[in-house]
Amino acid sequence: MTSANTFISKNSFVPDGDKAPGESLGTPQHLHAAALPVTSNASNGYHRCRREPRRSPVYTRFCATLSKLCLMLAVVGLIAVILCVQWQVFGRYVLNDTPTWAEALALLLVLFVTAFGLAVGVRDAGHIGLESMVALLPEAWQRRIEVLIHGLVGLFGGFMVYGGWIWASAKWGEKKPMLPVPDGIDYVPLMIAGVLIVLFSVEHIIANIQGKEVTPAWN
Repeated sequence: MTSANTFISKNSFVPDGDKAPGESLGTPQHLHAAALPVTSNASNGYHRCRREPRRSPVYTRFCATLSKLCLMLAVVGLIAVILCVQWQVFGRYVLNDTPTWAEALALLLVLFVTAFGLAVGVRDAGHIGLESMVALLPEAWQRRIEVLIHGLVGLFGGFMVYGGWIWASAKWGEKKPMLPVPDGIDYVPLMIAGVLIVLFSVEHIIANIQGKEVTPAWN
């Protein structure tokens, strides 16, 4: 014999007279609610708890993409250097015909790999630095010192661009003896590294002013 009210949960009762035809007694109310279409309501507390992750600023995303591209180019350059050296050894000892261009190309590729790695190291803080004195300062002064350091690094990158442009312009009319390229191309990596250092230093300065940190590209 059933009671006038069917027990559903600890604090919920459903009258027998309110049941739909064919509904069995003691059926949990939440099972019938699950079969109904669910509508999205902005006033629902569940939707309020879900927050969209904040996107990084455009300049930060640009620098991160540029840094990853530099890393990939550096890896490709290293593989190309290894292949050039291996081909030179193979030609010298197996073919008895040393490819003279292989060593010159490997040296040129080393310049580009160094430029890309140098710039990425500036952005990802991969270079050696002494922070023992700076760590003793208050947090506000630490940020000021970091802004000053990145400003000086960016200034140095600007001098790299300027000096590389002068030397590249002076040597562009000459040809490399082992490669069919201008001799001034040796200074192109210097300018590339300088431009990247300036861009990444500006990113660090903006991040320090906003109280944020630059996430390394390899994370």
